[in-house]
Amino acid sequence: MIVISASGVSDQLRGTLAHWLLEVTPELYVGTVSAKVRDELWTAAAACAGDGVAVLAHPADNEQGFRLRTAGTRRREPLDFDALTLIAFQRESQEMANPF
Repeated sequence: MIVISASGVSDQLRGTLAHWLLEVTPELYVGTVSAKVRDELWTAAAACAGDGVAVLAHPADNEQGFRLRTAGTRRREPLDFDALTLIAFQRESQEMANPF
């Protein structure tokens, strides 16, 4: 089973994802596809993410049992930390984070 979240992407990509996967809520797609189809869908999502963000979660042979991939300018970055995947993201500037 795979899960793809695609926010701020083109309608064409959303249509492609909906063709292969079930859109359970807006911009969240779930389904069972082969590894080849998964990789092709991810290639399309990563190429179209642009100013949006795309995230793919799929099964993997690791401690957590899944792997994450991200794309887009607003994405959060999966980092390997002692065989566990953690998520890194950029903070807003200090002026925005602390208005006082």
